[in-house]
Formats: sequence, C-alpha cells, structure tokens
Amino acid sequence: MKTIDQVNFSGKKALIRVDFNVPLDADFNITDDNRMTAALPTIQKILKEGGAVILMSHLGRPKDGPTDKYSLKHVVKHLSDLLGQQVEFANDCIGQEAIDKAKNLHPGEVLLLENLRFYKEEEKGDTAFAEKLAQLGDVYVNDAFGTAHRAHASTAIIAQFFPNAKYFGYLMAGELANAEKVLNGAAKPFTAIMGGAKVSDKIELIERLLEKVDNLIIGGGMAYTFAKAQGGTIGKSLLEADKQDLALNLLEKAKAKGVNLLLPTDTIIADDFNNDAKTGVAPTDNIPDDWQGLDIGPETRAAFAKVIEESKTVLWNGPMGVFEMESFDKGTKAVADAVVKATQNGAFTLIGGGDSAAAVAKFGLTNDVSYVSTGGGALLEYMEGKELPGVKAINE
Repeated sequence: MKTIDQVNFSGKKALIRVDFNVPLDADFNITDDNRMTAALPTIQKILKEGGAVILMSHLGRPKDGPTDKYSLKHVVKHLSDLLGQQVEFANDCIGQEAIDKAKNLHPGEVLLLENLRFYKEEEKGDTAFAEKLAQLGDVYVNDAFGTAHRAHASTAIIAQFFPNAKYFGYLMAGELANAEKVLNGAAKPFTAIMGGAKVSDKIELIERLLEKVDNLIIGGGMAYTFAKAQGGTIGKSLLEADKQDLALNLLEKAKAKGVNLLLPTDTIIADDFNNDAKTGVAPTDNIPDDWQGLDIGPETRAAFAKVIEESKTVLWNGPMGVFEMESFDKGTKAVADAVVKATQNGAFTLIGGGDSAAAVAKFGLTNDVSYVSTGGGALLEYMEGKELPGVKAINE
C-alpha cells in the first residue's frame, strides 16, 4: 500500500484531499468533528517533516455554485484550534488567489481551499478542473475515505497528474486495513449486524457476508420486510413490498450456508411516528393494523446481545430502530453496549460509518470499540467487493 510513510515531505507541498464534510448547526458551530480529528495524524506528519499542507474538501451539497451556508470558511477556526496554529484560507479552490496562496506557503504552514463542490466539474470528474487543482501541490495525498467511492475530480481524476507522487494518508490506509481485517482475516465467531431502513440498500453486502459470517443479525426497518415475507402482519411498519421474495431467498441462502440468521422476535410499536407517541410491545410478526414498529423489543435485545458478546469479530452497519428519538433508542443502545462488551472480551469490532457511527457517538461509546469508519457508503461498497475509484487511482 502506497502510504505517506514512504515519503519525506521536507520542502514539499502536499495537496491533501480530506473529508471535512462535517455537520454544522444554525450558527455554523461544528456539532461532530470526528472527520476532522481523523485527518490530523496525516497533516501533523507532513508538517513535522517540514512540508506545507494544502487541504481540499467538500461540504454539503451546494446546488448553484458558491453558497455561504456551505463555505469551508466556517471550519477554519476549529481546524486552527485542533492544529494549534493559524490555518490560511483561500476563497476559491482554483484561480489566482488559490495559486498565489499555495505558492507563498512556507514549510509548516497550512492552507484550506474553498468548497470543491462550488464547481460542478468536481462531481463530474472533470479532467481540466482536476489539473488546475493539481498545479497547487508537489505530492497528492488522498485521506478522504468517505468519498473514495466517488469518481470525482479531487478523489480519482487528479491522481493521474502525480504519477510518481500519490499516496494514501493514515486515515485511508487505516480504513482499508481494518475493512480487509474483517473481510479476509476475521477471527471466529464472526457476527455481522445489519440495520437501517431498506433491504435493497444492503443486498449485495448481505450476500457477500453470507459467505463469511457465522451469525447475521438483521434489525431496523428492513426486518419488517422479512416478517411480512414470512406471512406476518406488520401494521404500518416500513415495508419494501417488492423485496419480499428477495428476503425469503436470503433466508434460504443463510440456511444452506449454515449461517445463524437472527431476526427480531418482538418489537416496540407506536401509534404514530413521533417521540411522544403511545407505545407498546408486540411480536414482530403480529403488529396491530394502525401501529408501526420503531425499535427492537426487550426479548430481541437480549438475544442479539448474547450472540454479539460471544463473538470474536463484529461488523455493525445500521441502527436497530429510530435511535434519534429517545423513545426508540433502546435497541440500538443495547446493541452498542453488547459491541463494547465484545470488544472488552477481546473481539475486533468495526462500526460501519453513517448512522452506526452516529449511534455510538450519541451513546458516548466511540472510544470503546475497535474502529469506527468515517465512510458509510464507501465502506459498504468496499465490503461488497466493488473497486473504489479513490483507492484505484492511488494503486494504479
């Protein structure tokens, strides 16, 4: 793997693609800086060796060019605080100001460029745009795992302008090493926990995992499609009606491969989709007509926890219910606690980004598991066996 450990950055300008797509509140305060702190080791290594750092990222999904709400200027102060030094800012990611500021950057200094997605060319993977970005640095470093599955200008196309000077940062290298550890070096028993709303989002991953896991736990909204497919009544719960045959097919495959597939047996039901709704407990396959399942029930929590705690490798992707609402976060919390216990027992536990990462953060357990991925979609695609454009570009 081509990592920054293979380079001495003394006197070099490193152009680093980071993922600073962080959530901001109405006053532009960062509400979760995990993605920024994850990039610090790469930045600090380069600065320590006497290199200069030029950072490029996107923020949000701006539709029509520059928009104040999506400006990366809002993260400059926090980044300066994290690094313990002033970070320069360019009001554009290409153009004369960016060129001048990059040119005048001294060893040990940091420059952050404005939001890449203010240009449509970024998401289109435009070569001319990538070339303009490439002119700003001597070495290209990709440390943005969260966007590695996108063939964008700054993640996949730009690398061709650095044929002998393109590397993975520490975050990217760590993400890939940990994904590989779970995919191809998992200690047994290996348990995968799949949650979230739709079976369709996780099909390919579930099919690939059935080749590798001992236990597959399915919770969250997608579980109701399985319940309905098996002849249950699920009230107003989430349902992908056209995926019922697929659900049955997955159950058959699991059985044929000797995989222990666990589905929720009881459910926390509500008469409305809000935190103050009237709630109750019902069998997952017997939910009253006007009610909906919003979390796994106590019996299921105990069954899932037992299997997780006895595992030696755990992969978790997707919550067990609507954990953003306090009334329906018990199932996700129970799974999180069980994953922590498994970690304490010596298991390797990988949290698959997205909502699962948000859940462990909500419960204050981020540091109590083995690894929390910064890329939900990228990790899913990598685990499905797809080639990530951002990874391929460095490896070529």
